[in-house]
Amino acid sequence: MTTDEHYQAELIRHLLAIDSPEAMDAALASLLTPAEYQEISKRLQIFKLLREGVPHRKIAEALGVGIATVSRGSRALTMLASSRNDHL
Repeated sequence: MTTDEHYQAELIRHLLAIDSPEAMDAALASLLTPAEYQEISKRLQIFKLLREGVPHRKIAEALGVGIATVSRGSRALTMLASSRNDHL
């Protein structure tokens, strides 16, 4: 395991140990800059809207992000879905 993978594993264990929405909010706010927290929150909304079948352009307009951001989110969601299928 590389050092980066070790750090990521520690992060995952740390986040999984959090037991309330308030504590998770505090942990994320302490780990991320406000811009990073907002970006991750919007990425989650992009995933949600893509799963609902909302067109890329409408998602971009609704969230105030560029179409390239939505396209990147779409690619990431596709990769996530394919990696889940690979593990089944």
